[in-house]
Amino acid sequence: MTAFKEQKKILGLEWNIFFTGLTSFLTDTTTKMIYAVLPLFLISIGATKTELSLIEGIAESTASILKALSGWWSDKIGRNKPFMIVGYAMTTMLSPLFSGVTSPLQALIIRFIERVGKGIRTAPRDSLIAGSSNEKAKGKSFGFHKAMDNSGAIIGPLLAFVILIVFPNDYRKVFLISVIPATLGLLAIIIFVKEAKKTKDELPGKINWRDFPKRYYLFLAIVFIFTLGNSTDALLLVKANDVGIKALFIPLVYLIFNIVSVAFAVPAGMLSDKFGRERLIIFGYLLYSIIYFGFGRTHDKIVVILLFALYGLYSAATDGVQKALVSDLIDKKKRGTGLGIYNSLVGMTLLPASLIAGVLYDKVDSKAPFYFGSIMALIAALFMYGLYKKKVSTE
Repeated sequence: MTAFKEQKKILGLEWNIFFTGLTSFLTDTTTKMIYAVLPLFLISIGATKTELSLIEGIAESTASILKALSGWWSDKIGRNKPFMIVGYAMTTMLSPLFSGVTSPLQALIIRFIERVGKGIRTAPRDSLIAGSSNEKAKGKSFGFHKAMDNSGAIIGPLLAFVILIVFPNDYRKVFLISVIPATLGLLAIIIFVKEAKKTKDELPGKINWRDFPKRYYLFLAIVFIFTLGNSTDALLLVKANDVGIKALFIPLVYLIFNIVSVAFAVPAGMLSDKFGRERLIIFGYLLYSIIYFGFGRTHDKIVVILLFALYGLYSAATDGVQKALVSDLIDKKKRGTGLGIYNSLVGMTLLPASLIAGVLYDKVDSKAPFYFGSIMALIAALFMYGLYKKKVSTE
């Protein structure tokens, strides 16, 4: 991956990292325009909260097997860009199709195929970021990418809010207009991101389960425990609506979460470079536990808004940092595979997580899914602390 190090920098970042971040910014603008209004749109056409959770869970989890496969394949051929182009193109083409949806089943089909695109692109993209970054600044690089991703998640809900002001309750207009930023993002990846082909000697050869260290698998087990209580964010938006926040302002509530996440993503990544990734992840899990407990307890609109802000801080402390930790734990030649397995695990676990949360919300109590998520996060934090102490004792 020497070619990456020879590229010029933009704003102190390697060329590939900057433009991959720009693509994620534009694509996430599209997906979050849709995501900010999709839960309420689906409820308006007759979906239950269990169906809402299942749509997200099935779409994310069943497509997630491709994250491991695409990561492995990109390692084998030594190329990342083709997978990124195909994946981003699928999101671009499918996003406006939500405008024609008349049933939850149709939404599920479109959402599933669009998530297949994400499954194809995610691990090769993360591998490109890791390979394009200075080894001592991977946390910063993944933090920048997370910040750009969530910057799109700021602009997306804001655009959705503006469209709904101009066209009240016309969710279909949001879906149609959403194609514009995704198209620009696809062009950015095609034109500006540079592929660096590996030589034959740099290819990993045969890959098997024994290629990855024990700490990698222990970390995956902890991530599984945490993710089982980390159901779709759609339920958080529904909770905001349930406590009295009007549907028009729901995109703005989601906007608050993303603003905080963007503000702290790069600093969190840099802190992980300096003080250790495990410490940041433990902090993030504990914060998540407190936040979800708060969502379960409160019926106050102001408290819900504050919890969304804290939720952004949790996101900044964990999302990019976890990927940086995975990248630290595995061999450079097999990063695509290792990151793919990680991303696949997170995505596939979303199905049981969302099913549990949806059933608890509909059949038990609206507080139950949040208390469950809080408990699972606390357990994951304790295991993460044990993994960190074991690391420290062996150094």
